[in-house]
Amino acid sequence: MIAARIIGHRGASSLAPENTLAAIRAAANAGVLWVEIDVRLLGDGTAVVHHDETVERCTDGAGPLSRYDRMSIRWLDAGRWYGDEFAGERIPLLTEALFLIRKLDLGVNLELKAVSRAAARQLGAAVAGDLRAAAMPRERVLVSSFEPLALEASRERARSLLIGCLWSRLPLDWRQRAVALGAASIHCNWQFLTERTAHAVKAAGLELYCYTVNDSKAFLPYWRWGVDGIFTDRPQDFLLGGSPIGIG
Repeated sequence: MIAARIIGHRGASSLAPENTLAAIRAAANAGVLWVEIDVRLLGDGTAVVHHDETVERCTDGAGPLSRYDRMSIRWLDAGRWYGDEFAGERIPLLTEALFLIRKLDLGVNLELKAVSRAAARQLGAAVAGDLRAAAMPRERVLVSSFEPLALEASRERARSLLIGCLWSRLPLDWRQRAVALGAASIHCNWQFLTERTAHAVKAAGLELYCYTVNDSKAFLPYWRWGVDGIFTDRPQDFLLGGSPIGIG
């Protein structure tokens, strides 16, 4: 198995502000073995951990992320919106998040997000460089994206990188696209997954991960379909003493 049954979505975003170092620590404290974080580029080409194109929702700043560089981004508070106890949390540089993840002995799924084809290639290259700088073990990293160009650019600079194809609803040619990218896994919205498709993915020799699953009871049948793992905001609902619960 590449990743883990239970993967903390954006760290553990029900326990701490999403995509922050605090959220990664909270996931580890909940017993998670892998986390998922989002990666985008600042205007100066620095890779940071952030979901949106803009900073308003999760910081006290305003405007597009591309307006900031690695110096100015440090002025934004990315924690107070969630709770006063998280005041002072910052949007992490990807390198900062990777060093923490390695220190906590976690695995990580990096979801690469880009606004254009050129940005996708730039992002893929930046991520490959940051992974080398952090000396992340190959088997502890899985890179996924809705943008194939970002995955191609990452793989060009890190040939052994594990790739996951990410879709909301699987396209009809999902198998061909996965083969073209040399993907190891398929990631999709669990609400659009059918039993037939799940079995087809597994029969193709690919691992299958679903997002974003926060209802442990509703998801029970999907485990029987062969789903390998889930991304969840609420890992504490799926883990007991660090072990998955309610999985057949």
